[in-house]
Amino acid sequence: MSQKIALITGATSGIGKATASLFAKHGIKLILCGRRKERLNAIASELQKQTEVHTLSFDVRDKASVIGSLQSIPASFSEIDILINNAGNAHGLDPIQEGNIEDWEAMLDINVKGLLYVSKAIIPGMIHRKRGHIINIGSTAGKEVYPKGNVYCASKYAVDALNQGMRIDLNGKGIKVGAINPGLVETEFSKVRFKGDSNRAETVYQGYIPLQPEDIADIIWFAVTRPPHVNITDLTVMCLDQASSTIVNKNYDNI
Repeated sequence: MSQKIALITGATSGIGKATASLFAKHGIKLILCGRRKERLNAIASELQKQTEVHTLSFDVRDKASVIGSLQSIPASFSEIDILINNAGNAHGLDPIQEGNIEDWEAMLDINVKGLLYVSKAIIPGMIHRKRGHIINIGSTAGKEVYPKGNVYCASKYAVDALNQGMRIDLNGKGIKVGAINPGLVETEFSKVRFKGDSNRAETVYQGYIPLQPEDIADIIWFAVTRPPHVNITDLTVMCLDQASSTIVNKNYDNI
């Protein structure tokens, strides 16, 4: 059996980076995608000690850039077995009546349209080869709306619907489709949401032990290594102290 190839979006930090690192340890050839070229190059340089790596620097919001970049993939990386649709962001945390339209557009463009652009480019090859595995990274925000989450939650509900729709449309074509929906994961997520306000972002993860990117990477690896007849279609994961989007035990002394 030939060496598998995985394409990961949002690979420069958090879940994407952790997944790339774990895949590299297992010898998966990697196509790492992200906006920050310097970070991509640094990660690639490290992981090339373990596997072959190709990088693509583009913003998933830019349809032309997505299509052009993915069409440029060299032949030796072109038969993609695993697609990890990980790129996503939250921008702002405001009640709907005070929301920033630019924030709304960013979330819908990245979380929904970006996922579609990348998937549209990769799926035809999987159909042709009659094999493939798509993992869409959703969120507990796509299962339960929380105060001031409005548009972010809407974007992740869309990911949930697209995950279901992909699985239905690709049924019978040899392609697995599934979603991993994390709760609170300690990444750059909150720093982006609060627009660089590190102090505010840090408070999100204080008083309890949140999930780490490596925890989600482990789950992704589990999903993509199931036997051919097994498909993890929809999995939600939270840390011990998170019961819902709004109920988090932040009494560290009890741990």
